Amino acid sequence: MVSTVASNEIDGNAPLKKRPLFKRDVLFISLVFFVHGCTEKVDGGHFENKSKPVTEPLFGVLVTQLSSIEPPDGMVWIPKNMYDQGAVLDDWQVMQHEKPNHPVAVDGLFMDIHEVTNQEFAEFMGETGYVTVTKRKVDCEELKKQVLPGNELLQPGSLLLKKNIDAISNPHDCFQWWEWVTGVNWKQHMGPSSNINGKENHPMVHIAYEGSHAYCHWAGKRLLTEAEWEYATRANTKDKVYFWGNTVDALEKYANTWQGDFPLTNTIEDGFEKSAPVGTFKPNGFGLYDMSVNVWEWTSDFYNTQYYQQLKSSGALTLNPTGAEKAFNAPDPLASERVTKGGSYLCSESCCASYRLSSRMATTEDPPWNIRAFAPYCHQK
Repeated sequence: MVSTVASNEIDGNAPLKKRPLFKRDVLFISLVFFVHGCTEKVDGGHFENKSKPVTEPLFGVLVTQLSSIEPPDGMVWIPKNMYDQGAVLDDWQVMQHEKPNHPVAVDGLFMDIHEVTNQEFAEFMGETGYVTVTKRKVDCEELKKQVLPGNELLQPGSLLLKKNIDAISNPHDCFQWWEWVTGVNWKQHMGPSSNINGKENHPMVHIAYEGSHAYCHWAGKRLLTEAEWEYATRANTKDKVYFWGNTVDALEKYANTWQGDFPLTNTIEDGFEKSAPVGTFKPNGFGLYDMSVNVWEWTSDFYNTQYYQQLKSSGALTLNPTGAEKAFNAPDPLASERVTKGGSYLCSESCCASYRLSSRMATTEDPPWNIRAFAPYCHQK
């Protein structure tokens, strides 16, 4: 999915734009939340939502909900606050790129309570005629930077989990369980012969970063930053590994995950082999659903392995961080990658465990190279 925020300026005396406000957009295994934050006048002017270090108390500065504005349908108000972004001490599965944790502060904002659904995305497609990246001819000049020519990867499609896998010889070779399938797109999400009939209330998947922005622009929203997304999923909890606590007891009540030995056996104890209808599992403390898995979600931040250390090294609290200026990931230096959050129904304790609050993933902006599809969260300024 994708987290989004409404993009039109909100004045203290002006009503919100009266148009459908939609939820998260989703690529194959990704989620997106929509959010829009209201801007309040501070010291005679509008507060600018820019990343910057601060040393003074922030509660007189951070944007709060104006009493004259009610949450739009399908959205909730996420209050301003400060928190420590990144890994917590009790998380035994923490990954290096989730360190070091660092203090940040975020404005209050409105956010969709769940991901963008197939039905909602269909409305956008019907109104705009937008052509998703997974249905366009492949840009060979772009692919020359990443793959050798002369194979099926040069045809539009996306990655799917292989069926009937007997054994895994090298756990570091993900193509033992992923395969490129031509003809996969948001409407034919499991291959050319599939469809989304009866899945109107499931999160939409197989959407590129570009497509998430197109949807947000249509809906009058924007993607969430990584800091906004993580704060929203933490829901004002402190030092928690998961939004419900620090153990995975009764995980099936809170998240749609892979149960069993990934990718060989899925016992489906939670009732879902693949995606679940939005809102199926328990919400977090802010009333947000599917913040821990179901499908991965886009954020607006570039993925940069040095960014967390840069924030920590500043020695200051960072106000509304918006991510690194450019992407950097040594194992994939040519790719333009964004941070995706939340995990998917393929996450398990033995593989990624991305239902953890600090989990994050580097994801290239084009679906042909996304192992998971993501959707964005939008918010209004």
